[in-house]
Amino acid sequence: MQELINSFVDFINGMGISQMTWQMYVMWGVVLVLLFFGVVKQFEPLLLVPIAFGALIANIPDNGMVISQAYKQVVSVNQQTGKVDTTGKMIDVGFITATLTPFEDEQGEAEIAKDLSPEEKAKFNEAMAEKQTVKPYVNPETGKVEKGKYQVTGQKAEKVMLSLSGGLFDFLSQGIKCEIFPALIFLGVGALTDFGPLLASPKALLLGAAAQGGVACTFLAAMALDFTQGQASAIGIIGGADGPTSIFLASKLAPELLGAIAVAAYSYMALVPLIQPPFMKMFTTEEQRKIKMKSLRKVSKGEKLFFCFVVTIVTILLCPDAAPLLGMLMLGNFLRECQVTDRLVNCAQNELMNITTILLGVSVGLTMQGARFVQAQTMLIICLGLVAFAVATICGLVCAQIMNRIPGWSKNPINPLIGSAGVSAVPMAARVSHNVGQQADRSNFLLMHAMGPNVAGVIGTAVIAGYYITTLSH
Repeated sequence: MQELINSFVDFINGMGISQMTWQMYVMWGVVLVLLFFGVVKQFEPLLLVPIAFGALIANIPDNGMVISQAYKQVVSVNQQTGKVDTTGKMIDVGFITATLTPFEDEQGEAEIAKDLSPEEKAKFNEAMAEKQTVKPYVNPETGKVEKGKYQVTGQKAEKVMLSLSGGLFDFLSQGIKCEIFPALIFLGVGALTDFGPLLASPKALLLGAAAQGGVACTFLAAMALDFTQGQASAIGIIGGADGPTSIFLASKLAPELLGAIAVAAYSYMALVPLIQPPFMKMFTTEEQRKIKMKSLRKVSKGEKLFFCFVVTIVTILLCPDAAPLLGMLMLGNFLRECQVTDRLVNCAQNELMNITTILLGVSVGLTMQGARFVQAQTMLIICLGLVAFAVATICGLVCAQIMNRIPGWSKNPINPLIGSAGVSAVPMAARVSHNVGQQADRSNFLLMHAMGPNVAGVIGTAVIAGYYITTLSH
């Protein structure tokens, strides 16, 4: 009877409900908000729904099946017998993501806790030492390496054995850490995008560049708020309104902020129709919004292919760290424009894009663990993201008005509304420019004109991300 009672008690203690924290309950509310925007309002549902469901899974205790859980155990060595005493209590050091670098051989070493939240780092420092080195654990009795166990040494005289069980997230997250998911998304974007409007009106490059002012402004603001340079750059890139680029940069320079940055980036992309119009009307006059632009010339197939070829070479030579994004973007567009790879284009636009979107969204959601996400820093990032988005929109609008004052260009004025499309939310930002223009004049068609700065913004944001990685990752 006693054994039955003990078994029942063990079952109760093993239930996830006993491991719930208040942060997890708060995250359930965040999940409901994301699902509301994705399902009810249909704002970027293809990404917000997987992100929300991944966040829900991340905030339900799972005993390490999804998110790996680390345990620390003090190990003492008997100096007379040389045997290891492992009777020390196993101490739970919380849910940890990617704290151990994979070893290429048994003698490899790596620093620990590079991408942890401040709370997790503090927990590690308290449990172990301020400076740790981790090695594969070698059993003194057998002389063999025990898989899944590592020996951590630091400033303290004691040695610590760390057991880390790999969860589902450890495998899915490799798509972000190894630059796979963002690059595949860019492949699909390239296969879906027509660079013709940009080639027909090269001036649009200036509008796409101007919109990056939001990135620079927010970078400086984040630095002033005591974020590190890497964190500030990842927060600032939200102003580019490019989700994959935001994830790509955050995974490189600020992995501890990945969840907050990704949610902010995709949320603001989804809210483009609500965020941009007020600024567009505030910084333009009724007469400016009614400006009609001449029809764009038809761009030949050869021009488009040559553009892909040249941009690939030039941008990667100037900014090698942007190669995963820009290389795949141009590959996707080359497949589209060469018109002899229909099957590959269809795959990139549909099956590959859809599968990658699901895995990317779930991987991002799994980083949104309550203890890491529910803190003042997250709200600050979301607010800075809104500032970045607003400033980027304003910079594009103002740049268009300045261009209209340049001698020679004033004869064929630009409708300033297309400047707001310089943020790289393709093609939503271009549609918003068109819709606001039609509110002023129903006969005004700005969609194709707005696509020029729109795709220029995609290229500009990727180049800036590569620049940040080159200058800040060393």
